[in-house]
Amino acid sequence: MLKTKLKSVLLLALALSAPALPAQEVAPNVLLQSITLEVITAMKRERDLNGGQPAQVASLVETKVLPLFDFPRMTRIAVARNWRLATGEQQLALTAAFKTLLVRTYSTALSSYRDQVIEFRSLHSAPADTEVTVKSLVKQPGTAPIAMDYDMEKTPAGWKVFDIKVAGISLVTTYRDSFAAKIRDGGVDGLIKALEEKNRQGDSRPAAAAS
Repeated sequence: MLKTKLKSVLLLALALSAPALPAQEVAPNVLLQSITLEVITAMKRERDLNGGQPAQVASLVETKVLPLFDFPRMTRIAVARNWRLATGEQQLALTAAFKTLLVRTYSTALSSYRDQVIEFRSLHSAPADTEVTVKSLVKQPGTAPIAMDYDMEKTPAGWKVFDIKVAGISLVTTYRDSFAAKIRDGGVDGLIKALEEKNRQGDSRPAAAAS
């Protein structure tokens, strides 16, 4: 069940794409809702034209998904207290490797996208808030709706997602145990090596956390 829910949250991370307007000009829930339609439309068009294979949706992930993710913060959350053990160079390498891992996972998951519907809830926040949680429901025929929450921070570059939770389960923190184990066994360099090795695997294989 957990694996299925995590796959759903990865698959539907396509809701995060580069906005047509600067992100700070619109409320984060409005931003996510508007670009969800844009990316779903693009995915359907890609699927109709090219079959929606992982390699074929990689460019869509690069241009649409990446700009709204705060990968450095996501990596810090996933590595947790071990982050401070890493040098500046190692932190950059960890962030790059984790970003590649997530992008490969998204590309694989997006290729199986079909007819899910995402409904965003109204956002209750104050104008001065710099961190918010945008709540949504993912609906799919034949299954119960899945709650998806996007934790976002307002940055100089606009609103950025730093975690996604599905049914209360954090996408980013699911990596903590395996990352900590790699660091215990081989230090920070051991984790970097494991992530880079995972990223060298064939694009046809679903990406997973280093284990």
